[in-house]
Amino acid sequence: MSSANHARVSSRAERRTTNDNGSTQPRAPSGQQGSSRNDRPDPRRTQSPQPSASGASHRRTASGQQRSQRGVEERRTERVQVTERETITRTRSPQRRPPSVQIPERVQRPSEPARPYSGDPRPRSAKAETSQAPWLPEVSLVPHTSAPLASRITIPPLASTAPQSLQPKPLHELSLEVQEAAILEDLLMVFMGYEGQYVRFGKNYNPAEEKDRLAGPSFRILPGLDPSLQDLTAAMLKMATHYGAIEAFVEVQSREEFGAVNHALCAAIRKLLHDYLILIAQLETQFLTNPSFTLHVLNLHTLPTSHMMFQIYSLAHEILKRNSLLEEDLEESDDGMDDIENILESLREGGDLGPGNIPGKKICKGGSVLGLITKRLETMSGDPAARSLLTSLLRDASRPYMMMLNEWLHHGSIKDPHAEFLVREQKSIKRERLEEDYTDEYWERRYTIRDHDVPPQLEGVKDKVLLAGKYLNVVRECGGVDVSKAVTDVPRSFDDNRFLDNVNSAYAHANQSLLELLLTTHALPARLRSLKHYFFLDRSDFFAYFMELGTSELAKPVKKVNTSKLQSLLDLVLRQPGSVAAQDPFKEDIKVEMNEISLTNSLTRVVNISGIEAGESFQTPASQPSNESDKNAVGFTSLQLDYSVPFPVSLVISRKTVWRYQALFRYLLSLRYLESQLVTCWQTHNRARSWSHKSSNKDVEMWKRRVFTLRARMLVFVQQLLYFCTAEVIEPNWQALMAKLNAKEDTKGGPTPIRTVDELMQDHVDFLDTCLKECMLTNSRLLRIHSKLMQTCTFFATYTNWLSRELERTDPDLQAANPAGGDPARLEKMNEIIQKYEVNFSRHLQILLDALNHYAATETVVLLGLCARLSTANQGTQYSGLRADEDGQVHT
Repeated sequence: MSSANHARVSSRAERRTTNDNGSTQPRAPSGQQGSSRNDRPDPRRTQSPQPSASGASHRRTASGQQRSQRGVEERRTERVQVTERETITRTRSPQRRPPSVQIPERVQRPSEPARPYSGDPRPRSAKAETSQAPWLPEVSLVPHTSAPLASRITIPPLASTAPQSLQPKPLHELSLEVQEAAILEDLLMVFMGYEGQYVRFGKNYNPAEEKDRLAGPSFRILPGLDPSLQDLTAAMLKMATHYGAIEAFVEVQSREEFGAVNHALCAAIRKLLHDYLILIAQLETQFLTNPSFTLHVLNLHTLPTSHMMFQIYSLAHEILKRNSLLEEDLEESDDGMDDIENILESLREGGDLGPGNIPGKKICKGGSVLGLITKRLETMSGDPAARSLLTSLLRDASRPYMMMLNEWLHHGSIKDPHAEFLVREQKSIKRERLEEDYTDEYWERRYTIRDHDVPPQLEGVKDKVLLAGKYLNVVRECGGVDVSKAVTDVPRSFDDNRFLDNVNSAYAHANQSLLELLLTTHALPARLRSLKHYFFLDRSDFFAYFMELGTSELAKPVKKVNTSKLQSLLDLVLRQPGSVAAQDPFKEDIKVEMNEISLTNSLTRVVNISGIEAGESFQTPASQPSNESDKNAVGFTSLQLDYSVPFPVSLVISRKTVWRYQALFRYLLSLRYLESQLVTCWQTHNRARSWSHKSSNKDVEMWKRRVFTLRARMLVFVQQLLYFCTAEVIEPNWQALMAKLNAKEDTKGGPTPIRTVDELMQDHVDFLDTCLKECMLTNSRLLRIHSKLMQTCTFFATYTNWLSRELERTDPDLQAANPAGGDPARLEKMNEIIQKYEVNFSRHLQILLDALNHYAATETVVLLGLCARLSTANQGTQYSGLRADEDGQVHT
């Protein structure tokens, strides 16, 4: 061993002996180190060191030799002072003590040499010592936080608050070499987050403030440092700032409310900080043992680590800005109240509002964190070191997210206690509400996508992810998924090459499983055919029989109709042998009910619904009465069928689709009922003696011909409309829907097969919407015109008996039976009544034809066929070929 190294070891041993005889009080975090260096005559301050025995050229070797030669005299003086004057002068030990431990010491003046003991036991400065209060900082434990690995020790006091006796010797009084040694030792302390003797926290930095710790401590170098060391030291202090900020970031982001992805990211960063501290410990060993270790060598050793710390610091800074934990706040989040339903549900179940459940509090977690890492990875793709670091962080941070993703894709369940997964579950929307759900809320809103929290890796397949889990969730609730089976052989992070294949295969499996469950297990096509029989009156011999049996009950006002009796009659009819319904396995699901709101009012209310602009208040239309129930409604016009289906078929045949079936049923029923009324009128005209008798009065006979003609025109109108709706609208669209259901994958040139459950649901809704539109039930203008025509026909059919009585009184041939007959004034009145019916029917029919021509040219071309059929009802009248507007003005 060289003489320089031998001298350094001897000096450390002697200083350790001195310390063993000294006080054991805690030392100051920073200031005491400076005083310990200045209390002893440090050989590094020697301007002309003695050359070492080994011939080493470095100045620190020579200074170490001098320190060894003068250490004995210094130790002898200290021992005398300890024994006689009860004061201690501490020499520095190379071993690092905790920053919260201090050793009180007596500081000699820099210019005053150590003097031998004079024999006088009296203290020299008793007044000065009693006037200065003792500085005794204490350390204590802080309460637990939700971050399990966060520091629980109080923050040590600042070095600037230490008494003057513990302050180090000014830098300008030290030589260049001693300055470098002091700065080296300080940097090793500062790199670990503590203050040094000459490098201290900035005046504006408060370690007790969380925001200051997250932004990172600023450092200042005490004045007097040589310019050749100043710039290099200031540049190296950036790494210390980054370390302090990253350490605070890990403690804050490890709290429970920040989610599993942040916890995984903090764990990965904590491993890097552990390696960083190992590097600092190795550098400290070099400083204590290697004579050639200088500030430039330290800088070279820390350059790669400094770059790594800067990358982590920049990423942490972005995340903290998103969390509004720094001064820079981003724009307000659009979905601050997204999880209000889950919060209310949690409160109903006796839960509590945790810090992460407070609505409106912006927290960057889950997919947002992964998105920030990915964005920064793309930005730094040209830097190999940064790319490797960020890739590693992304891999570790995405592991809990991938666990949630695999659970959703392969089990159909969400295990997301911190609300950070891209799929949001509204737990308040339950399956039991499907029977009252007219908006498909269960399917559309129970599981939705958090658009602002989707990782970039899932942006292109987010819809598949949502649907795969939704499909599998339905299959799981029907007992088709074994949730106890662990998910194996799946990617665990975003950088796995099988990542997208996993999503696509899970989506295909879930979709196929649910399609098979619906089409095969629950016989969806058979249920749709059952709906067609009941709601579209297809092969409805059973329904005609039901109408005959229930005529007396259906003729009553709607509030007096006995629904239970009608239900019993329907059940009786459905079980009649030979009817199409007798073999229907789903006939138990059909129910009878009454709807007091007329069909026209119900459809008009739906058609007139429109969005409300921002800032506007909802206003009820003035023309819409507050009570929409029809006072004149009877059982025939209010009869409505209902259909109940089990889960999961209720996803396809939902309340929203059943309402469409009911609207079409009520429309077809109204046409069938009006047709039956006009047929009854025709029977009366052919059977009653007053109508079948050929009168001798030509005016009476002409009046009867006008009634016959009007009745025939009305019957043609109703029958043509009924034929159009059933044969030209419902049946073709029904065949197209069933062709898609039954089509195979290998079909060429045929209909496109249904490949997903959502396509199936959408095709079903499109089928019903097309039928409603082509039956003129979605256009408010056509609804109004059609309603007026139906009312005219109904009034005419209803007043047939009254017209028969008036005819008996007017026909002179029937005066023997009724001597009061033969009044010309009554005949004139009857002519006026028939003329009103003719004008009213013809005018509104022409308005309807004009509207059909317009909408056939602009919207629905299929209406042209109906327009051609209905035009025959106006042939031979004064309105044939004329155009009329909605107000009844006729134009040539």
